[in-house]
Parts: sequence; C-alpha cells; structure tokens
Amino acid sequence: MNFAYPPEAEAFREEFRGWLDDHLTGELRALPTVLNCAPGSPELEALRAWNRQLADAGYAAITWPPEYGGRGAGIMEQVVFAEEMHRAGAPGTVNIIGLSNIAPAIIEHGTEEQKRTLLPRMLRGDDIWCQGFSEPDAGSDLASLSMSAVLEGDHFVVNGQKTWNTLGHLANWCELLVRTDRDAPKHRGISCLLVDLTLPGIEVRPLVTIAGDQEFNEIFFTDARITKDALLGPVNDGWRVAMTTLAHERGGVAALHLGLRKSIGELLDEAKRTPVADGRTAAQDPVLRQRLARVYLEGELLKLLSERAISGALHGRELGPESSLAKLVWSEAAQHLGEVAGDVLGPDANTGRWGRDRVAMRSYTIAGGTTQVNKNILAQRILGLPRGT
Repeated sequence: MNFAYPPEAEAFREEFRGWLDDHLTGELRALPTVLNCAPGSPELEALRAWNRQLADAGYAAITWPPEYGGRGAGIMEQVVFAEEMHRAGAPGTVNIIGLSNIAPAIIEHGTEEQKRTLLPRMLRGDDIWCQGFSEPDAGSDLASLSMSAVLEGDHFVVNGQKTWNTLGHLANWCELLVRTDRDAPKHRGISCLLVDLTLPGIEVRPLVTIAGDQEFNEIFFTDARITKDALLGPVNDGWRVAMTTLAHERGGVAALHLGLRKSIGELLDEAKRTPVADGRTAAQDPVLRQRLARVYLEGELLKLLSERAISGALHGRELGPESSLAKLVWSEAAQHLGEVAGDVLGPDANTGRWGRDRVAMRSYTIAGGTTQVNKNILAQRILGLPRGT
C-alpha cells in the first residue's frame, strides 16, 4: 500500500474547507439524511436548497465530467471531499443514488438527449432517482428478474414488481431493469429503461423498516407505457448497463470507514462515562474492554482495507474485489458495534440514537450487496475457488 495526498488534492482540501466554513450553518448540520425525510417535508426542501448550493459551486458531483457540471475529480480529490464533508458534519445531496450510481451509467450509455435533459435536474436535486433492480424472486441472483417489457409501437408496456427500492417514496425517476426477450439467456434478455415514476400504471408502496423508516419501497407496474426513447443502451444489453451502475455503487465503499470509526469513537467516549459494578466505568471493565477493543480494531481494519483499495486504484489497478471485502467488513463491524453498544449502555441503548442505529444495522449485511454475494466474489476472485454448482 502506497499513496499520499498530492499537492492538487491538498489545494482542493483548502478550497473546499473554506467554502464549507463560509456556507455551512448549524441548521444545515442538524438536518436528517435524505433517507429519513418525508415527501414534501421542510427538511427535504432544505436539503434540496443545500444540494443546489453544492451544485452551483461545482461540488454536488465532483467525479462527473466538467461538461455535465462536475470537476472530473481524481481519486484523491474524492477522498478529500469525503473527509471534509465528514469533518464539517455537512449533509449530503438528495440524490445519493442518482449522482453516484445512475449518472455514470447515463454518461456512459445514454443518448445526448438523455444526458442533456436528465443530468442537470439530477445534479441540482430537482429530480430524485431510485434503482429498480431487485424483485421478490431476483435479488442476489439479479439476472433472474422477470419484470416484462413488451414493445408495442413506440412504447414498452411494462408489468411486474420491484422491491428494495431505496428512496422510492421520494423518487420521481427510476433506472429500471426489465426483461425484453424471454427466449434469450437470462443475462442477455434484459434491457434498461429510464422511467418517469409519475406515469400512469406505476404505484410506489413504502416499506416501513424495524427502525421506523420508509427508505425502502416496492414499486408495482401495471400496463405502464414507457416511450422507446427511455431505453438506456441497446435493447437486450441492459446487463452491461446494470454492471456500470453496480460498479459505482460498490466503488463507494472507500469512505465507509469515516462514519463507522466516528460511531466507534462516540461509543468509546460513552464507555468512559458509563458506570458499571464496583464504581468502575464500562471502559474499565475487563470484559467490556475486550469487546470495545475488538470493534475498534475492526474499524481500523476497514480503514486499512479502504486505503489499500485506493492505493491500488492510484497505481492503475481497477477497483475489484477490494470493494466487496470492504463492504463485508463494514457491514459486520457495524452490527458488532450495535451489539457492543447494548453491552456497554444496557437498557439505555434501546432508545435514542443508539436504539435506532442498533436495529437499522441489521440491514447492512443485505443492502448494497449481501454478505453471501460478497463472500462468493472473494472466494472466486481472491482465493481462486471454483464456482458452486
């Protein structure tokens, strides 16, 4: 592992830190994430306004090419951006999926008309996007999806159900995978459509999680008519488009250690103040100290893995199974953190911030690639094991 912050990255840090100091207010820092906003709420509109400030200053999507409103940022500028947003406690954009995952697919595979009309509104948060990939019977095995799209004249007629649609309750656009050729091999009969969710025949049903959030959703399509110009990439080439999207989704794990290590640090501080038996604090209890040390080391391991992936990319190696390894460590360490919080805080861990986080953490080994899928990737691409039969 070998990387350092080059002068241009440090210059960007100074520039961006100064901008944040000038524009970020206490009210903005107190806003919830977009995942926890209700449709039409004042909090969501405040996040949209902040999104517009970022976009106007060229900070909403720094990896995008300049001609689309980005900065063409390199890897270390992306690292600096994540670090400075985290340091300042700044809220992110409202299009957390659209900007990082879906836009790269539109930029690579889209028509000029699609880029011209869709990207500016996505950049400023005027439109919020979700992914319509998983189905009740096609999650980890995504190529088994069955939602049908039949071409009738100038329209695809779409029927079926999608699930696990993060931000679907807020989104008005969706990157949708559909099956357009049932006779082709399953990876080759898929197409990708860019769908306006306000069209007739489309119904979004929020799924309330155990944490009380509505960030996940189901979307039902009943004879929904989608114009042919909504096709992203060629017909029956949607699997390639989907892989572009998923590559960027999994490539975002390099900054995961920032949030996890912050939470670990907060729990360590709580342990130093929380009394247990014999007048000691939780941090002084030998059993709890071991558990705290374990989760602390998991956080540092995640940082090391992230930096190793960054180093490889800087030296010309494409981001590959390192992202799966980092995602695996992050999701399991986050769940261990919730368990240790319960050990340290007792019943107090069942309410407030820790109470919510402890139940929300249960989804982390599913969202963004399940533990089982990531282990299969590591087994095949790192250990060289054969595929299962």
